[in-house]
Amino acid sequence: MIIRGMGELCITAGLVLMLFVMYELWGTGQYTRAQQDRLGRELAKTWTSSAVTTEKVRLGSGLAMIRIPRFGRKYHFVVIEGVARADLRKGPGHYPGSAMPGQIGNFVVSGHRTTYSAPFNRLGELRAGDEILIDTRDRQYVYKVTGREIVKPSAVEVTAPVPFHPKKRPTEKRITLTTCHPKYSAAQRMIIFGELSAELPRAAAPNGK
Repeated sequence: MIIRGMGELCITAGLVLMLFVMYELWGTGQYTRAQQDRLGRELAKTWTSSAVTTEKVRLGSGLAMIRIPRFGRKYHFVVIEGVARADLRKGPGHYPGSAMPGQIGNFVVSGHRTTYSAPFNRLGELRAGDEILIDTRDRQYVYKVTGREIVKPSAVEVTAPVPFHPKKRPTEKRITLTTCHPKYSAAQRMIIFGELSAELPRAAAPNGK
């Protein structure tokens, strides 16, 4: 009787765990896709508007579009302004205070690696010379990967205007992508570094088409 009861408890616990994993991998992705669709529409409306505004992008709003050719033509995400938990659930987030796309300094973007559509799931596949495309209202900024590092979560110096040199004045236009490492763990951070190699007129719509 006791053994039977323990067996039933194990089965129940297994089902609960399976449902939790399904939600983490599928349910959170559904939420992010819905948010990305909404933010993509809002960004498209803003970019096609005849009125040009210089107002600061609000936290939680769409800032730009990121594309990584190595990940295929369908890969594109709206970059959110902000890196709070609520922001990163919508998509990859820009660190407030770091450089804006195309500016001198360090354009820093963080994203989930496993849940919430896992925008940075394949970051480990990037190699030196791979392109990271950042679309804004009028321009497309082409960054090329220059390196990769695995650091502790406390290594905030990677987000400095000159990575690892927080007191140094920047003279170059850089990009830094950050995500958890290894997958399904927050023990470390994977950091991808890149430098601006080209600036072009924006050709693609914010929805990735």
